[in-house]
Parts: sequence; structure tokens; C-alpha cells
Amino acid sequence: MTAQVSEKLLYGGKAISLCTEPLALYLKQNGIEFESPHTANWRGYVGTWEVIEAEGAERLYLIGIKAHKDYETILKLSDLFPGFDKVFAHWFTGELRCPQGELLNYVHGGYASTYEYDLMMEFKQGVLVHKYAKHNTYPETKESLSQEKD
Repeated sequence: MTAQVSEKLLYGGKAISLCTEPLALYLKQNGIEFESPHTANWRGYVGTWEVIEAEGAERLYLIGIKAHKDYETILKLSDLFPGFDKVFAHWFTGELRCPQGELLNYVHGGYASTYEYDLMMEFKQGVLVHKYAKHNTYPETKESLSQEKD
């Protein structure tokens, strides 16, 4: 599989890459599918998200989308959610992975590349409940493993 175009997340005044697809469950539950415009976007869309403080909690909102209904027709947020300029992601429970820092290991497939660290954000029904930094190391190579055996 080809490396995939990441979603975007606005958090703390910064735009960061998102190696998770928080819209996937909503689309599956509602039978919505998009056309892949190229091999780096098999899902057929790219969402823009923002964590916004609301009602005393940090909440995940979908604030934009570029989705391919077919090869020529591109849908926006207002096409999928008429009357909304942002949509609270109440359907999303899980972790968002936001790679940060230097690229340590490129993998030509999905979101498998390794970066210096990942900002991990855990959500329950769209509400941020926990976040932490996961520090990564360079992956073991065949050469380093064989040197250890000597």
C-alpha cells in the first residue's frame, strides 16, 4: 500500500498531521463512500479537524473536508453536513496519532513511517480525555541485529 495523505489537525494554534482517520466510523455507519483520486488517498477524502474548548472540555470538530464523490466532483463540509460550518465528532472514540519531529524511518505504506515522537490524544465520544507524547527510536536494522549477535 502507498503511504497515505494525512488528515490535518489544528491544535494549540498549530496545524499538524494526523495519522488517524476519525471520520471513518461515521462514514461506515452511514454507508458513505468516496472515490479514490490517486493511490496516496485510498479513502477518497482529506479532513481538517480542530480541537476546540467548549463547555469546559476540549472537543474534536471536523471543520473541513475535500471528498471525491467521483473523479470530477469534489464535496465540501456543507455538502455532507448541510447547515454546519463545523461538526462535533461525537461518534469518535479512540486515539489520534500526530507524528512530530524528525522522520526516523520512512515506510511506503499507510501511516507506518516512524517520527521522533507521536503526540497521542485519546478521545471518548469526541471529548479529549488524555494526551501524552510517545517517544520513538530508530528501528532496528538487519545490520544492527547481526552486529549484536557477534
